[in-house]
Amino acid sequence: MDIIKYDVYRGPNLGVYVRTNDSVVLIPMGFAESKAKKLAEYLDVDYHYTAIANTRLIGSLSAMNNKGMLIPRTAFDNEYEFLKKETKLEIGVLDSKFTALGNVICANDRGAVVSPWLSDSDCQVVSDVLGVEVFQKKIAGFNQTGAVMVANNSGAVIHPEADEEDMKTFANVLGVKVEHSSVNNGVPYVSSGVLANNNNLVVGSLTTGPEIMMLTRAFLS
Repeated sequence: MDIIKYDVYRGPNLGVYVRTNDSVVLIPMGFAESKAKKLAEYLDVDYHYTAIANTRLIGSLSAMNNKGMLIPRTAFDNEYEFLKKETKLEIGVLDSKFTALGNVICANDRGAVVSPWLSDSDCQVVSDVLGVEVFQKKIAGFNQTGAVMVANNSGAVIHPEADEEDMKTFANVLGVKVEHSSVNNGVPYVSSGVLANNNNLVVGSLTTGPEIMMLTRAFLS
């Protein structure tokens, strides 16, 4: 597994626009094909162009692991049908007013840590579609759990101010070690700057040497 620096739309916030698992990376419409191929090569996956809710914010609006994918109620029927056909995943629609699902759900193939904002029925959908245990808790005072933690099946990184006891709990839920980190030169919203599957990590181009060290400790050591 390697850690590779990359940009999307000339900026380091690749996690806002892109979503990946171990078989596919979903890329916004209009993204240059040469860059799409390069990103797919880095992650060792196939790539597909798509939109969610007619926007480019695929990462922010979705949650995904190797079993399933969650999209918001604002997604269009043709987007749902395309994702179901092309990804071969179980696609679930979360009927919640919180449509930025990538900001409220952090999941790998073993567990999910989700925002206290989500209802019990929302949590059941998350569990059913992704096939994991679901645990609700704020992280470092934030309800946006998916924005401040990112995980694969090897490790996870979390907001630098996250509580150590909470991190132990999250480690049990996700089945991986959890380490503090930031990305892109101090940004604590780690999912905005990290694409993590179980093949490689791609991070925003502004990510510093010390941050690469923290990411290495979490995911590679």
